[in-house]
Amino acid sequence: MSKVSIERITKIVRIIRKRRAAPMAFLMNELEVSQASVKRDLDFLRDRLGCPLEWDRKKRGWVIRDDLAEGGRFELPGVWFDSSEVFALLTMLHLVEGVQPGLLEEHVGPLKTRLRSMLAEGTKSARPIERKLRLIHFAPRKVEPKHFQTIAGALLSGKRLRLQYWNRDRKESSDREISPQQLVHYRENWILDAWCHEKNALRSFALESIQSVRVLVEPALEVSQQEMHEHFRSGYGIFAGAAKHRARLKFTPERAQWVDKETWHHDQSSERLDDGSYILEVPYSNDQELVMDLLRHSPEVEVLSPPELRERLHTALCTAATKNRPAAIQ
Repeated sequence: MSKVSIERITKIVRIIRKRRAAPMAFLMNELEVSQASVKRDLDFLRDRLGCPLEWDRKKRGWVIRDDLAEGGRFELPGVWFDSSEVFALLTMLHLVEGVQPGLLEEHVGPLKTRLRSMLAEGTKSARPIERKLRLIHFAPRKVEPKHFQTIAGALLSGKRLRLQYWNRDRKESSDREISPQQLVHYRENWILDAWCHEKNALRSFALESIQSVRVLVEPALEVSQQEMHEHFRSGYGIFAGAAKHRARLKFTPERAQWVDKETWHHDQSSERLDDGSYILEVPYSNDQELVMDLLRHSPEVEVLSPPELRERLHTALCTAATKNRPAAIQ
């Protein structure tokens, strides 16, 4: 049976369910096919799939007599998708695959192959359709697939983890026992939010910095959703904690046309000035990521307040200017 027939049969069942009875002319109009095509699909439904399909003279349309079905209600066998639904599933799988090639291939690969075959029924190949979607990833840090699978398994089964973690700032390794709470994919990289039993507090761990990990038999401590929300939502970017400062930033009219479409923080505020400049205010607890974003927009942004953030950006710009001074003027 062709892909088009699968779609039509699915639609026929949906139409009859919705209308209680569907005349031939209505089905032809909705499906945009000939009477012969609709009749062929109705025959297939009745003779091949066992659908209790009948013509009701009083209702002057086709009806499904669920009282005659063996299970009490007729359902199409298996999982049926039309081409748009299969493409949507393939798109989601493509997005997951693009997070890091090979990370979930062991589990996603077979499902993707099955969906491709469903989408390709009646066509030459599903791959040209997939190529209609292009994803560009920039600078993701590589995660060990076995680590990811171990962490995901412990997260779903509610178990604690013992991990060896490398701290890039202090350049040292530490042994941690943690209760995983959630996996976060943020700016191309994976973060594990967890309760650290050593620090007795919520902490975030970059997956690429995990040197080794194993699952413990002890059940994980579960942190309430409210506590998780309050801890991670107030800070700026990946840095959690209560917001202690509020940055007031001014973008040039040229840059404003992009920045005013962006959401930097859920609690931000903004305004447009008469000259086209854009004022953005965002709360933050740790300014490390905020400074990185300001460097990305420099020299089209000015820090109006607080003074310490303005000084931090100035120092970073001066250091960068010194390191990148042209050889002719050194």
